[in-house]
Amino acid sequence: MIAVRRFLKVLAVWLAAMAIPVAAQDSMPPAPYAYNQLADPQQEAAAQDLMETLRCLKCQSQSIADSDAPMAGDMRHQVRTRIAAGEEPEAVRAWLVARYGDYVSYAPTVSKTTWPLFAVPLLLVLLAGFILWRRLRTRS
Repeated sequence: MIAVRRFLKVLAVWLAAMAIPVAAQDSMPPAPYAYNQLADPQQEAAAQDLMETLRCLKCQSQSIADSDAPMAGDMRHQVRTRIAAGEEPEAVRAWLVARYGDYVSYAPTVSKTTWPLFAVPLLLVLLAGFILWRRLRTRS
Protein backbone atom coordinates (compact mmCIF):
# COMPACT_ATOMS: atom_id res chain seq x y z
CA MET A 1 0.00 0.00 0.00
CA ILE A 2 2.84 2.38 0.87
CA ALA A 3 4.61 1.48 -2.37
CA VAL A 4 1.47 2.30 -4.37
CA ARG A 5 1.11 5.70 -2.66
CA ARG A 6 4.76 6.47 -3.27
CA PHE A 7 4.37 5.45 -6.92
CA LEU A 8 1.30 7.68 -7.31
CA LYS A 9 3.14 10.64 -5.78
CA VAL A 10 6.12 10.13 -8.11
CA LEU A 11 3.75 9.79 -11.07
CA ALA A 12 1.90 13.00 -10.12
CA VAL A 13 5.19 14.93 -9.82
CA TRP A 14 6.41 13.53 -13.14
CA LEU A 15 3.15 14.44 -14.93
CA ALA A 16 3.27 17.96 -13.49
CA ALA A 17 6.88 18.36 -14.62
CA MET A 18 5.97 17.21 -18.15
CA ALA A 19 3.05 19.69 -18.34
CA ILE A 20 5.20 22.77 -17.66
CA PRO A 21 6.91 22.89 -21.11
CA VAL A 22 3.57 22.39 -22.86
CA ALA A 23 1.99 25.25 -20.91
CA ALA A 24 4.99 27.45 -21.64
CA GLN A 25 4.65 26.90 -25.39
CA ASP A 26 1.07 28.18 -25.44
CA SER A 27 1.97 31.27 -23.43
CA MET A 28 4.83 32.33 -25.71
CA PRO A 29 4.19 35.63 -27.48
CA PRO A 30 3.85 35.40 -31.27
CA ALA A 31 6.81 36.22 -33.46
CA PRO A 32 6.97 39.95 -34.39
CA TYR A 33 6.09 39.48 -38.06
CA ALA A 34 3.47 36.79 -37.46
CA TYR A 35 0.64 39.33 -37.50
CA ASN A 36 2.41 42.56 -38.57
CA GLN A 37 2.92 43.46 -42.19
CA LEU A 38 6.17 44.68 -43.69
CA ALA A 39 6.56 48.45 -44.17
CA ASP A 40 7.45 48.10 -47.87
CA PRO A 41 4.25 47.32 -49.84
CA GLN A 42 6.15 45.45 -52.59
CA GLN A 43 7.90 43.20 -50.07
CA GLU A 44 4.62 42.59 -48.24
CA ALA A 45 2.89 41.67 -51.51
CA ALA A 46 5.70 39.22 -52.34
CA ALA A 47 5.49 37.74 -48.83
CA GLN A 48 1.70 37.46 -49.03
CA ASP A 49 1.84 35.76 -52.43
CA LEU A 50 4.38 33.27 -51.08
CA MET A 51 2.46 32.63 -47.84
CA GLU A 52 -0.68 31.72 -49.81
CA THR A 53 1.23 28.91 -51.53
CA LEU A 54 2.65 27.38 -48.33
CA ARG A 55 0.71 24.82 -46.30
CA CYS A 56 0.28 25.07 -42.53
CA LEU A 57 1.78 21.87 -41.16
CA LYS A 58 -0.57 21.83 -38.19
CA CYS A 59 -3.85 22.66 -39.96
CA GLN A 60 -2.88 20.95 -43.24
CA SER A 61 -5.90 22.32 -45.09
CA GLN A 62 -5.02 26.00 -44.80
CA SER A 63 -2.21 28.13 -46.09
CA ILE A 64 0.01 29.86 -43.55
CA ALA A 65 -1.60 33.14 -44.65
CA ASP A 66 -5.03 31.90 -43.48
CA SER A 67 -4.10 29.82 -40.43
CA ASP A 68 -4.14 31.06 -36.85
CA ALA A 69 -1.98 28.21 -35.56
CA PRO A 70 1.16 29.29 -33.68
CA MET A 71 3.33 27.33 -36.10
CA ALA A 72 1.80 29.17 -39.07
CA GLY A 73 2.56 32.45 -37.27
CA ASP A 74 6.18 31.40 -36.88
CA MET A 75 6.35 30.47 -40.56
CA ARG A 76 4.82 33.84 -41.57
CA HIS A 77 7.45 35.53 -39.41
CA GLN A 78 10.23 33.59 -41.15
CA VAL A 79 8.85 34.43 -44.60
CA ARG A 80 8.54 38.15 -43.85
CA THR A 81 11.92 38.35 -42.11
CA ARG A 82 13.73 36.68 -45.00
CA ILE A 83 11.96 38.76 -47.65
CA ALA A 84 12.70 41.94 -45.66
CA ALA A 85 16.36 40.86 -45.63
CA GLY A 86 16.31 40.80 -49.44
CA GLU A 87 15.86 37.09 -50.21
CA GLU A 88 13.84 36.12 -53.25
CA PRO A 89 10.51 34.36 -52.58
CA GLU A 90 11.69 31.19 -54.36
CA ALA A 91 14.78 31.06 -52.15
CA VAL A 92 12.54 31.34 -49.08
CA ARG A 93 10.31 28.56 -50.48
CA ALA A 94 13.37 26.37 -51.08
CA TRP A 95 14.55 26.97 -47.51
CA LEU A 96 11.12 26.04 -46.10
CA VAL A 97 10.92 22.92 -48.29
CA ALA A 98 14.40 21.90 -47.15
CA ARG A 99 13.38 22.44 -43.54
CA TYR A 100 9.85 20.94 -43.55
CA GLY A 101 9.76 18.74 -46.65
CA ASP A 102 7.88 18.86 -49.95
CA TYR A 103 4.52 18.72 -48.16
CA VAL A 104 4.82 22.36 -47.05
CA SER A 105 4.36 23.61 -50.62
CA TYR A 106 1.01 23.62 -52.41
CA ALA A 107 3.01 23.60 -55.67
CA PRO A 108 5.33 20.60 -55.40
CA THR A 109 8.08 20.14 -57.95
CA VAL A 110 8.98 16.87 -59.65
CA SER A 111 11.76 15.23 -57.65
CA LYS A 112 12.91 11.76 -56.63
CA THR A 113 10.26 11.61 -53.93
CA THR A 114 7.35 13.33 -55.68
CA TRP A 115 7.44 11.84 -59.20
CA PRO A 116 4.75 9.22 -58.37
CA LEU A 117 2.31 12.04 -57.61
CA PHE A 118 2.65 13.16 -61.22
CA ALA A 119 3.05 9.74 -62.90
CA VAL A 120 0.29 7.69 -61.28
CA PRO A 121 -2.66 9.85 -62.46
CA LEU A 122 -1.28 9.78 -66.01
CA LEU A 123 -0.89 5.99 -65.88
CA LEU A 124 -4.46 5.62 -64.58
CA VAL A 125 -5.83 7.75 -67.43
CA LEU A 126 -3.85 5.69 -69.97
CA LEU A 127 -5.09 2.43 -68.40
CA ALA A 128 -8.71 3.63 -68.46
CA GLY A 129 -8.31 4.68 -72.10
CA PHE A 130 -6.84 1.29 -73.00
CA ILE A 131 -9.69 -0.58 -71.26
CA LEU A 132 -12.28 1.61 -72.96
CA TRP A 133 -10.60 1.13 -76.35
CA ARG A 134 -10.56 -2.69 -75.88
CA ARG A 135 -14.25 -2.79 -74.89
CA LEU A 136 -15.33 -0.63 -77.79
CA ARG A 137 -13.22 -2.67 -80.21
CA THR A 138 -14.68 -6.01 -79.10
CA ARG A 139 -18.29 -4.73 -79.45
CA SER A 140 -17.87 -3.66 -83.05
